[in-house]
Amino acid sequence: MPPHPVHRAPHPISRRRLLGGAAAGLAGTGLAAGLVQPAAADEGSVIVDGVKITKVKNLTGPDITGKFGLHWVDLGAVARCPDGRSIYVFGDSFGPAWGENWRSPTALWSSTRNLATGVEFNGTPGGDWAKQLIPYEHGDEISTIIPSDVITIGNKIYLHAVVNQGFGNVIWSGIWVSKDNGENWEDSGARFPGAAYDKRWQLASWDIGADGWLYVYTSEFLRESTMILHRVRPWHITQPEKYQPWGKKNGRWRWGAEPTPLSDDIIGENSLRRFGDKWLHTWFDGPRYRIDCQVLDHPTQDLRTTPKFTMLHGTSWGNQDVNHLAQLYGSYIIPGSRLNDVHLTVSQWNTGDNSIYHVMQYRFEGLGHWADRA
Repeated sequence: MPPHPVHRAPHPISRRRLLGGAAAGLAGTGLAAGLVQPAAADEGSVIVDGVKITKVKNLTGPDITGKFGLHWVDLGAVARCPDGRSIYVFGDSFGPAWGENWRSPTALWSSTRNLATGVEFNGTPGGDWAKQLIPYEHGDEISTIIPSDVITIGNKIYLHAVVNQGFGNVIWSGIWVSKDNGENWEDSGARFPGAAYDKRWQLASWDIGADGWLYVYTSEFLRESTMILHRVRPWHITQPEKYQPWGKKNGRWRWGAEPTPLSDDIIGENSLRRFGDKWLHTWFDGPRYRIDCQVLDHPTQDLRTTPKFTMLHGTSWGNQDVNHLAQLYGSYIIPGSRLNDVHLTVSQWNTGDNSIYHVMQYRFEGLGHWADRA
């Protein structure tokens, strides 16, 4: 049993509405969550437009990560630690039973380098039982803190997370810093107001370009907005006033202008990573109920004219296959990926009965070649 008291999630309904809402349109078919017995996603492979898509494995679940006290988790934003391990950061986490010992964010470490064999976890901040990385009580002041991305710069890890006062009511986002590979975290004091830029400064994903700038894509936590871009010097990552917005003014794009949406897509959980002279951006598109990606020359390019590839489609629980998943969300690029061999963490939650609430590993081979042809 856990070494600390049981805390139950008091108000799961609004969170269900967000994470299960994309599947709501399936209700009329009789195949929405909870109306049929869930079938597991197919662990085979399929080729779409020359890209081979494979479900590698389930990464979390009672029989997999329950030994760390993380029986039920989602998300899984990932970065390489200074010591060479990778740290996977999860959102609302429970265990042993659903709703018990509510923590968020939590994390696991992995030393897996051969991603094709499947990621294995070998430790957690907190010792034998995963601790909540940020000290706070789930209550009226802060209901939960949800991670959006994590990055290592030098010998420090930076965690961007969204602070909710009632799920979906984002009061601010912040950055926490670890100097010991993710075991302990300090509040940097960075505050990104929840209402800033029409709520488009809430969720974030980032990476450092060849020019030394940190490029940051941001959007609304509730998956109701388009995306904007900032850049900042890595040593100013915890200083919001140093972030330079990218916007269109007098017909010309420039740094320092009021930020202009980069595309018309609605951006949910997302991951921006650089691969040499190319970039990959993956995101969950709630309205279209799918995970998409774009291969970029640079984060500032015109995303409206950049080809998109649908990595995974949403479907109902009775109709899953390799690249069609029920109640999917997330999409975080795993370190060690290459542009033609990308691995993602993908989440799934059966909001009908909570029988499935886990993170999976998916592999996509050939995205670079697809982009060359597109």
